Amino acid sequence: MPCAARYPGLLPLIVIRCTDWAGPVRQRARQLLRETLDADTAVALAPLILRVGRRDRGAFGIELLEEVLSRAPHERLTALLSSPDRIARRFAHRLAVDHRLLHPAELARAAAQDEDTVIQDLCATAALAALSHVQACEDVLPLLLTARNPRTRSAGVTALRRAGRPDQAKGFLSDRSALVRACARYVVRQHGGDPAAWYRQQCTTPDDPRVPPGAVIGLAECGDRADAGLLWPLLAHPAPGVRAAAVAGLRTLDCACAERVRPLLDDPAAGVVRETALALLPSAKELPAGWLLERTGSERPRHVRRAAFRLLAAHDAVAARRAAAGLLQDPDAKLRTWAEQSLQR
Repeated sequence: MPCAARYPGLLPLIVIRCTDWAGPVRQRARQLLRETLDADTAVALAPLILRVGRRDRGAFGIELLEEVLSRAPHERLTALLSSPDRIARRFAHRLAVDHRLLHPAELARAAAQDEDTVIQDLCATAALAALSHVQACEDVLPLLLTARNPRTRSAGVTALRRAGRPDQAKGFLSDRSALVRACARYVVRQHGGDPAAWYRQQCTTPDDPRVPPGAVIGLAECGDRADAGLLWPLLAHPAPGVRAAAVAGLRTLDCACAERVRPLLDDPAAGVVRETALALLPSAKELPAGWLLERTGSERPRHVRRAAFRLLAAHDAVAARRAAAGLLQDPDAKLRTWAEQSLQR
């Protein structure tokens, strides 16, 4: 091991020997690692140290890594914050939060841009802790509210209440994410607003191309069965997203009449057909088997054939097996798999 200390390429061996079962080997490896680990090598070895740290006697390496990185130049930690290794990236962000090494805006940016949900929650929570300062609001909230991932957006929307900006929450009542919509409704209600009334207003003009799909499903999420009257006309809306949201909304309100929803199984938009199939599943046995079988034909669009076969399987096992026999050579791999499973039952 003394040779390993002089050759950087052998440093991973020292890291591994820090958890060796033999005490003398383990102690010598730890002494060498402490002597050789600097900011640069810490960044390079972090993924290995963190994985070895999961072993028995592995805490030493993690503690040493934290000690070195907590006093390292900011640019060294920045390299680890953007590491492709998720475990190393999580460690670096936890270290940055615990030691307050990042500005609230940097934390908000990490929450908005990182794909890992653990990092999103960690950094959003830390960034929002600074909202007592007016400037922090200007730096942090816009980054959170414009994030692509819904967890971060929802954190920003919830923080609007504490920041004294409830009016901004109305703009998120029709967000594409159910989580964000729920947070927006909470903020609006806390300041005396009525989200259901806002949703109804958005859905009263079924021919308006600007109707947001999020407002349609949002009405179902907080409305009542009487609101189905506003959703039925939206089944003919020119925007596929609105039609799909209307079907989903009717299903949520338990008002999806099979006879009225059934024609949308032929919709050109795959999203509308998926929602229609979900709405029709509870009443699949009431649908005409021949009508469903006809829609599994090769001349139909793939999304229609998938939905029809799914409903046919729920309708009648015999009819599903009859359709499956003709789908074993289908170019759609998923349909072939479903057909094989149906024939094996």
